[in-house]
Amino acid sequence: MEHSVRVLSTLALKGAVARLAAAYHAASDIRIDADFAPTLALLERLRGGEVADVVILTREGLDEMIGEGRVARESAEDLARSYVGVAVKAGAAHPGIASEAALRAALLGARAVAYSRLGASGILFAQLIARLGIAEAINARAVIIPMGFTAEKLVTGEADLAIQQISELKQVDGIEVVGPIPLGLQTPAVFSAGRMTASQRAAAADQLLRYLSSPEVAPVLRETGLEP
Repeated sequence: MEHSVRVLSTLALKGAVARLAAAYHAASDIRIDADFAPTLALLERLRGGEVADVVILTREGLDEMIGEGRVARESAEDLARSYVGVAVKAGAAHPGIASEAALRAALLGARAVAYSRLGASGILFAQLIARLGIAEAINARAVIIPMGFTAEKLVTGEADLAIQQISELKQVDGIEVVGPIPLGLQTPAVFSAGRMTASQRAAAADQLLRYLSSPEVAPVLRETGLEP
């Protein structure tokens, strides 16, 4: 029977894990069986009793799971830092977003802005537009998705701008990433991994964690919009 490791991962790492899975399988004969969802959705599933071998969450989410005894504290590894960015449909003009004033103008000038209700990026964006005093104007015509990839709304023409972790924006074909929201307006998310205490494959889980935090995966993280 083929060996496998069950991974529950935040959407932000989907591109990286998908690209690394084949190489890892070839090198170790261990298959990565991964399921992806926003951190808040994964926390709900884990608290509902779902079990995996390895979980990849925001650092805050992983710390909650460690505190509840679901993840082994000594296994925790910080994997990548991620920034929230802005995307447009491929071929569309790139608005200026380099400053707070430029970003505010770009958001107000868009016909519709797509963002996520559950993800870390959506929470940050909701707080940001409230701070900029434009929440009412943006939300009156926003496309707010419960989970998934906001950039899909660019491809369908439902939105002019999509907001999400850059690594998540890059999951969608037919779009272009304009760049990150000004760094002074956001705190980068740190994504971390750990072994579930209920895992029946602890050795295989720890082996995968060592691989995911090793220098050899850094280029793939960068190519998929993350910072090792």
